This record gives sequence, structure tokens and C-alpha cells, in this order.
Amino acid sequence: MKLVDNKATLSFSNGSPSMELPVYGGSIGPDVIDIRKLYGQTGLFTYDPGFLSTASCQSAITYIDGDKGELLYRGYPIEQLATQCDYLDTCYLLLNGDLPGAQERQDFHKLVINHTMVHEQMQFFLRGFRRDAHPMAVLTGLIGALSAFYHDSTDINNPEHRKVAAIRLIGKMPTLVAMAYKYGVGQPYMYPRNDLSYAGNFLRMMFGTPCEEYVVNPVLERALDRIFILHADHEQNASTSTVRLCGSSGTNPFAAIAAGVACLWGPAHGGANEACLNMLEDIQRNGGVAKVGEFMEKVKDKNSGVKLMGFGHRVYKNYDPRAKLMQETCNEVLGELGLENDPLFKLAKELEKIALEDNYFVSRKLYPNVDFYSGIVQRAIGIPVNLFTGIFALARTVGWIAQLNEMISDPEYKIGRPRQLFTGASRRDVQPLAQR
Repeated sequence: MKLVDNKATLSFSNGSPSMELPVYGGSIGPDVIDIRKLYGQTGLFTYDPGFLSTASCQSAITYIDGDKGELLYRGYPIEQLATQCDYLDTCYLLLNGDLPGAQERQDFHKLVINHTMVHEQMQFFLRGFRRDAHPMAVLTGLIGALSAFYHDSTDINNPEHRKVAAIRLIGKMPTLVAMAYKYGVGQPYMYPRNDLSYAGNFLRMMFGTPCEEYVVNPVLERALDRIFILHADHEQNASTSTVRLCGSSGTNPFAAIAAGVACLWGPAHGGANEACLNMLEDIQRNGGVAKVGEFMEKVKDKNSGVKLMGFGHRVYKNYDPRAKLMQETCNEVLGELGLENDPLFKLAKELEKIALEDNYFVSRKLYPNVDFYSGIVQRAIGIPVNLFTGIFALARTVGWIAQLNEMISDPEYKIGRPRQLFTGASRRDVQPLAQR
């Protein structure tokens, strides 16, 4: 972060003295106005609901240019990472700042894979949940409980503890997600295997049984790995900000990540692809492809209350770069599984066609986003809709950890403490009961 030549001047129409505010520039992207001394010098706060114009931190991890439709992890375009690297390469990059060399890659992959097993008592902890509990409710509890099983890596201010916790979380998340799924369907848990890839191991733990050998389909393995890469980090979104805010109190890494999982559960964030598939199933029940045009007309009517899920994005004002990559993967998976003519997928393709051609949606840049395609891919693979957000949490764990580590290492970091514009009652006295 460096000072730029120009400064901002804040002036007041009531005659109060104006105030000069320093401006800092990053390597790319918008400059920021430093308002840290604003309250001390003026007695005023800024007001920015949703933090739409507020930079809460300085970060060197992920950069988004919503107007250009650009996403960079540590400077590398997401398109290159998704086609030339695997998920664990991306994890190494996010954690360490650069891609691994050959030996570093081998060592990191082995380290993570060797930490995929979880404490045996975790399965007894699972039994406390109802079988029909939402997987995100289960995962929030399981991940928070990791701090009760791994006491030797809970000091967030100890760099070695954070490193150990990072490897444990990345390694164990696929196992925990698969266990939550298996528990819900009443099947035995599958122990991880160290001779499989990260994504291949997850597929086996999800869909394998002790009855027969599970053979990993390389197309599905590659598709799942790409989903993980595309969701690994996404700048200062709601769940990442939650992890940073939670971690700023000094709580342990497992608790901070559990807070991120809880935030991700919301339908406006990680639950978006689940909401998208639910929307498709609703359309299918109400007439399918024949009713798509009628549905899209309702979407255009602001008074109808009908929302189009899986299209458009709060950050991207252009085509979501992740969606382009996921669209390719979607077509590959449907082709591999022979599902091109599945009624629900044909319905999704018709929605996609209208959104890309109808001027109403094109002019508003309501393009299909990554949630639209990833939801279709996951359903095709066999992942139940209520587990979609769990897959998202699995992938995003490394981003949360990288952001948490960066915050703790920042000499300017302080416990998060937003302020407010108070609109409640001013000071008043309690009246005796008889006079109220």
C-alpha cells in the first residue's frame, strides 16, 4: 500500500473546517481514501450499508475486476489455473503466494493427502445429529468441533499452529463432507485412500461402498477439481469477511472457518446454486420446457415476485469468467454421462439460451453465473442438492485460511468493530410502574 500524490478533501457546508484525507494506491484496481482519522478529527462516521464502497483491508490474494469479468488468484488468471493446474496446486498458490515447483508440488500434495483421515471419534459426534439434518448444519458443528480434537493447532497467533491447522482443514474437509452425506443416507463411511487424487478420493468417499471397488471416472474427477478451483477464493465476500472478523478476536482457526461455513449457508451467498436447482425443479414440476418462456416473462415483471436464480452477479458487470469455464465442464459431464436429453438439463439449456439472447437479460448483463453451471454439474454427478453448499465450503476453505493468515500477519490488523448510525430512542428515564 503506497501513498499517491493527490489527496482527498472533505468539506462541510456548515462552515466546519475541511479535512484532508490521504489516498493510497494498490498494484491494480481502485485507489482508497484513508478515513481512519475521520472520527477523531470530525466526530463523524461514514455510512456504507453492505460495504459497497468500503475497503476493509489490504490484501494480496485475490483480485476481481467486475467490469472486465476478470478474476486473478495471486496475479494468475482463473482461466489459466483452471486449465493448467489442479486444486492442490491452487491451494499452494493461495497459501504461499506462488505456484509450487516440481518438488514443492509433490511434497504439498503428499502432505495434504496424508491428512485426510479424521479422528475416529468424529463418527460418534455425528450420531448426535438427526439423519435428516441439513448437511450445512452438520458441517458447521463438525468443523467447529475440530478444535476439540486437535488441541495442538488452535493458537491463531502461532504461525506454526496456523500452518498445521491449514493442512488439516484442507485435508479433512472432503472427508467431513462425505461423512455428512453418508450419515444422511445411512451408508457406511468410506475411509480416504492416499493413492487417489484429492477430487478422486472425494468421489470415492461419496459414492463408493465396501461392497465393491469404486472406479473413479476421470471426466467427473476433472470436473469436480475444476469446481474446487473456481470456488477457492473470491476476494472480500460475505463469508471471507466473516472469517476475518471472527478471526480478528483471536479465536482458533477451526472456529473462524466454522463461522465462514455458517455465513456461506445463506441462499444469497453459497446457497445460490442450491436455490438455482430448486428453481429449475419448480419450473419442471409446473410444465417444464414448455413453460420456460412464461416463467421468463414473470421474471421481467417486477410485481410478480418471481426471481431468476443463477443469473447475474453482484460483482461481475460482465460475464462471470468462472461461468465460461464451468459451461465447458457442464457440457463435458453431460456428454460423458449421456444426460444431454435429461428433462431438467434440457430445461436449464433453454433458460440459458433465452438469457443469452433476450435483450432484457443481455442489456442488464444477467448472464448465467458459475452457480448456474456448477449446480447442473453437481446434480449430474449425483451430489444431492442440499449438499451443494457443502461442496462450496470444501472448496472455499483454503481461501478462508489464506485470508485469515494474511490478516493475522498484517501489522495494522485490529479486532473488527464496525460503528453505526443510531436511530433509536434518545436518553430517557424509567418511569414508576404506575405512571407508564
